[in-house]
Amino acid sequence: MTLQDTDIVIVGAARTPFGKLLGGLAALPATDLGAHAIRGALEQARVEPELVDAVVFGQVLQAGVGQNPTKQAALAAGISPRAHTTTVNKICLSGLTAVIDAARLLRAGEAEVVVAGGMESMTNAPHLLPRSRAGVKFGAFEALDHMEHDGLRAADLGISMGSLSEKYAGRYPVTREEQDHCAALSHQRALAATQDGTLAREIVPLIIETRKGSVTVESDEGIREGVTDESLAKLRPAFEKDGSITAGNSSPITDGAAAVVLTTAAHAAAQGWAVLAALRSVGQTAGPDSSLQQQPADALLRALEREGWDAGSLDHVEINEAFAAVVVHSARTLGLDPDAVNPQGGAIAMGHPIGASGARLVVHAAHQLAAGAGSRAGVALCGGGGQGEALLLEAK
Repeated sequence: MTLQDTDIVIVGAARTPFGKLLGGLAALPATDLGAHAIRGALEQARVEPELVDAVVFGQVLQAGVGQNPTKQAALAAGISPRAHTTTVNKICLSGLTAVIDAARLLRAGEAEVVVAGGMESMTNAPHLLPRSRAGVKFGAFEALDHMEHDGLRAADLGISMGSLSEKYAGRYPVTREEQDHCAALSHQRALAATQDGTLAREIVPLIIETRKGSVTVESDEGIREGVTDESLAKLRPAFEKDGSITAGNSSPITDGAAAVVLTTAAHAAAQGWAVLAALRSVGQTAGPDSSLQQQPADALLRALEREGWDAGSLDHVEINEAFAAVVVHSARTLGLDPDAVNPQGGAIAMGHPIGASGARLVVHAAHQLAAGAGSRAGVALCGGGGQGEALLLEAK
């Protein structure tokens, strides 16, 4: 591919390791995780922080984090106070939306260098006390779980995202066996990608200070050895008594952050910055209802149509593993073998920090293209409210 001067390119892409609920990253707020990912991406790109014009970051669970979380993360990463910042909340799509919106700033000529990504500490999401300001005259009142209420519950239907997926399972049938197979592959592939160093290219280790000394977290905590179709088949349904979605074939609650450094091809060349990948067309979809299963496919098909590509021309495809059922159904809709998607594993193994996962897909796809794993990639997610988001990338 020959880059055009106006092409939007990725010159740095990095993420934190992803931590389990109450795991190794529990002591860090989302803004610290975001700052770490930003620093890692800038260092990898060899871009000085003062050259950044804007930062756009996704975060869903913002209660209690403090004003303008993205500004906090940017300042902690050494970026100038003059860089303007935006925090995006589009539920699971947030991190990818941030990348897309950052690219729009560059295309509009309103910035030369933009950092984009997402961050989430689901562990540190607080509990909320509705009506407490007005006071309760008599009796008990409810404390809401910010994570569950604002991140993992369909607001229009008042049910969890897992129950939502079960609700539409009849319309988008995927067997329990197919879901468990997808989940087992996720762990097996992510474990292999950890052991062979593939994921290390994108992960910036974190040193955590504890009372017992320093602890280094350098890999995703959710990846497990020995996961098979058979072991997953023993798990009970998690959301509906006769359902097929279990804790094993859906993504876990996770902490983490991911970031990319974006600029134009002309500016990268002028500065001598190496290009990992170029951004191509975008797909953003919604409806006709709140279901999730079809959304990644719809979004990716829209992006492919705009670019003039077809799904078969993609060398690397990432579909976020919020639930295995979403991956299997969307892959089939695209005419792809589900086993060909997420070749290094996905969110079922690595985890799904909801504000950051979209950015993680971009980080991973960019590194895979830069490493020679094909010339074209597509990444896609489903999100709350029955929405989908996709982005195409191309090797330089």
